[in-house]
Amino acid sequence: MATIPGTRAVLKNHHASASKVREVLGLIRGKDIITARDILVYTERGAAKPVLKLLASAVANAENNDSIPADELYVSACWADEGITMKRFRPRARGRAGAIRKRTSHITIVVSRMEPERLVEVARKRSADDSRRAARRAARVRRSLGGEAPEVAAVEAEPVEVDVLEAPPVESTEVVETSEAAEVVETAETAEVVEAEATEAPVAEAEVTGEPAGEDSEGSEKN
Repeated sequence: MATIPGTRAVLKNHHASASKVREVLGLIRGKDIITARDILVYTERGAAKPVLKLLASAVANAENNDSIPADELYVSACWADEGITMKRFRPRARGRAGAIRKRTSHITIVVSRMEPERLVEVARKRSADDSRRAARRAARVRRSLGGEAPEVAAVEAEPVEVDVLEAPPVESTEVVETSEAAEVVETAETAEVVEAEATEAPVAEAEVTGEPAGEDSEGSEKN
């Protein structure tokens, strides 16, 4: 295998399968150091933390051994090889044994100095990001201190046409029915009043004559 130029760091016998580590390494391959760090910090894979530590080790080796600033480095190569596989067994039904394979891997990260054209491009991009970040921070400070709010272009609302629906005419049959119901109620009330007066009249006559109304009726029946 040809030797890849650059400064490297190797982690051997890491307790994770090589396939799982390769998914994380594929995210940072070819990225500059700052971008690679940000990707690994916000990656939720379990292998992201050991890979981040290994990347920091490779950068430290480049700074101390080769005198290369960290801002000029990028991940030129990274890979994961299969390590030893520890075999364990778990008892199963009917006297059988279930095999458990605990896989390991060897992780390698190589960092190199970026080319001058790429260094200029990365520096321009970082300065633009820093200026945008500073502008957003200044706007937040102005808003928190009660400064002028950013101007918002006024948008005129377009007139909206609304269709007016006419209510259907009310039929006169309902009014007639209600008037008839009122007449029925009035006649019932007058009938109750007449019955009440008819029952009160014999009682009043008996009080005037001094004789109970029931005796007169019995005497007339005997006669």
